[in-house]
Amino acid sequence: MINDKAAISVSARQARNLALAAQGFDQDESRPVTKRRIMKAIRQTGMLQVDSVNVLTRAHYMPVFSRLGVYDPADLDQLSWGNARQRRLFEYWGHEASMIPVEDYGLYRWRMADAAEGKGTWGQIAKMIRDHPEFVRSILDRIEREGALAASDLEQEGASSSKWWGWSKTKTAMEFLFWSGQVMARKRRTSFERVYDLPERIIGPEALEPPMPRAEAQRALIRNGIAAMGIATEADLRKYFRLPTEDAKARVAEMVEDGTLLQADVEGWKQPGYLCPHVNPRCRAKPTALMVPFDPIMWERDRVERIFGFNYRIEIYVPAEKRQYGYYVLPFMQDGKFVARVDLKADRQEGVLRVQSAHLEEGCDAATVAGDLMVHLSRLARFLGLSGVVVVPCNPFSVYLAGQHQD
Repeated sequence: MINDKAAISVSARQARNLALAAQGFDQDESRPVTKRRIMKAIRQTGMLQVDSVNVLTRAHYMPVFSRLGVYDPADLDQLSWGNARQRRLFEYWGHEASMIPVEDYGLYRWRMADAAEGKGTWGQIAKMIRDHPEFVRSILDRIEREGALAASDLEQEGASSSKWWGWSKTKTAMEFLFWSGQVMARKRRTSFERVYDLPERIIGPEALEPPMPRAEAQRALIRNGIAAMGIATEADLRKYFRLPTEDAKARVAEMVEDGTLLQADVEGWKQPGYLCPHVNPRCRAKPTALMVPFDPIMWERDRVERIFGFNYRIEIYVPAEKRQYGYYVLPFMQDGKFVARVDLKADRQEGVLRVQSAHLEEGCDAATVAGDLMVHLSRLARFLGLSGVVVVPCNPFSVYLAGQHQD
């Protein structure tokens, strides 16, 4: 026990409520979803994960929808890629590639400094700066002189393909410059390719300020992480922002010692939990929402199973004949419990949201779940600009859901 302080006891139900209350669900359709509310939701979760999968919509649009309901994606685009007056987010490595509030830029400078030295990054990227420093410098010089450029704009400079993900020499150099903070993504093209520029041209003079000390920045990230998770193990906190293991252990110990974090014995957890001193363990949170696999709640599958008793695995990379539930499966939470999962596709050609399959969780009532699920599927179709929902009756719950939809 750290500092001889007795850990508080937290029940499994309280842990679940804390985790949900921290995630900023606020689906009040009587209130317009403004940019201010969008930013509040993003700050609550700390970031939005970016992913290229587009069978439904780009992943970063969905957590805002799950928490606030239907909104204008153009508002999030402006916050992400707008001009200096509009922009409130920048892209960097948070959990994975993520859109992060600009005010948190300084909290990641230590990671950029590590990457500049070839630490904490992928091996091929670290190898690039070791083996080809002059080439990397030439790419940065071009961006400094010419302004925003994508790797494809410069491919003739290094078109020989590496064997690593098929990345060219130029692409690998760009990734090093991005990871080390020497360039930033000004925008993404429709192909999802990043266009890079100098950070000071995108977020302004803040990019040139002296970096925050490493330990101070990491403590701030852990504070953000516990605010987003409500209650968490040391591993949960470390994984949320991909902190180095030893750094995370040291920061958590420091924060327990100074009272920033409280240690808790959580029912059913093998490891200690941590929470903020001011949080109310008896809070109530019962959201109903569809969530993509890249939603912050879903990031760490072992945490999802530990808190919600819900076993979820993404099957995008599983061969079709071996998938249990489908290609792009969204868990459906009803009143704070996962009750179903649906394999969804935005069929742009037909203009409909296609439910490829729907599966009811064991012990859940089909009639109780189906009504709420159809409401949220219809809302999602509206958000995506689709005319309606089509349920493929491929299994018992899908047949039931299709019947409810026709009624």
